[in-house]
Amino acid sequence: MTSTPDTSDTAPTYDAAHPAGAAHPAGAPDAPGASATAGGPDLRAQLDSLTTEAFRPELAEIDRLSTLEIATLMNGEDAGVPGAVARQLPRIAAAIDAVADRMGRGGRLVYAGAGTAGRLGVLDASECPPTFNTDPAQVVGLIAGGPPAMVTSVEGAEDSADLARADLDALALTAEDTVVGVSASGRTPYAIGAVEHARRLGALTIGLACNPGSALAAAADHGIEVVVGPELITGSTRLKAGTAQKLVLNMLSTITMIRLGKTYGNLMVDVRASNDKLRARARRIVALATGAADEEIERALADSGGEVKDAVLSILAGVDGPAAARLLAENRGRLREALAAARG
Repeated sequence: MTSTPDTSDTAPTYDAAHPAGAAHPAGAPDAPGASATAGGPDLRAQLDSLTTEAFRPELAEIDRLSTLEIATLMNGEDAGVPGAVARQLPRIAAAIDAVADRMGRGGRLVYAGAGTAGRLGVLDASECPPTFNTDPAQVVGLIAGGPPAMVTSVEGAEDSADLARADLDALALTAEDTVVGVSASGRTPYAIGAVEHARRLGALTIGLACNPGSALAAAADHGIEVVVGPELITGSTRLKAGTAQKLVLNMLSTITMIRLGKTYGNLMVDVRASNDKLRARARRIVALATGAADEEIERALADSGGEVKDAVLSILAGVDGPAAARLLAENRGRLREALAAARG
């Protein structure tokens, strides 16, 4: 693939490797070729070549339409995003299998991006612990500019590959880890720098972009380019491009967790019941998985320390909580395998 420019991944960014309020190194140099002068002719030429930055003259008077007409236009634009994702499904599936293989050996999944792309990675990472009971360090979201960039623009952060390298080094990246660079344009130096550094360290790399022939996809072991076309508002890649990135990140984390045995069928048996809603959901999951009566479910959950997967196994295999925990430990936490072992 050929190297192409970046779109408006210009928004801020957050970095889970840095504690709140931590600052990135001051004065870190930009990535080579990142763009001579901000807004200069080189960068403008790059932006002109991006489908995500293309101007649509047919929408030049959109501000004169009624609210319903604009909403209808936006809805029609969004309807094309799943089709663009579908065209990349073989690449997405191959990437997921590679991620699951490494995570099955103890590796981590790390997202790295700037602006909207970075925030989406942080969002996906932050939702894995309550949904799949993962350790917070197992799925990590890095954003150019550190934690403040989640809510405030950190100028220049996305233009520095050095910041990406520093953020990854703070995680002590290993060859068992996976780094996913996310950038709508596919040219953001922070995302490309993260992928290039991770690959040099032997980690698995994935480049997720929304332009064809992107530098980010070319730099990664697995390149995924979901081409959604020009945005309703020129260059506002938090729209279709952001939606496409969210859909793909949903797949990466969710299907990886399915492959790792974090679900039983389509039930979240590894859910962390940390509030009243999730405790009610935990009881419902045990009921759906076992068909047991409420009293038996309550006993199994109490005997299993509230662990849903243990309670399900306890009921289905007819074992107590400690035995269920031991069976799961012996079978890599996979409920189906533990159940088969219990049944002989």
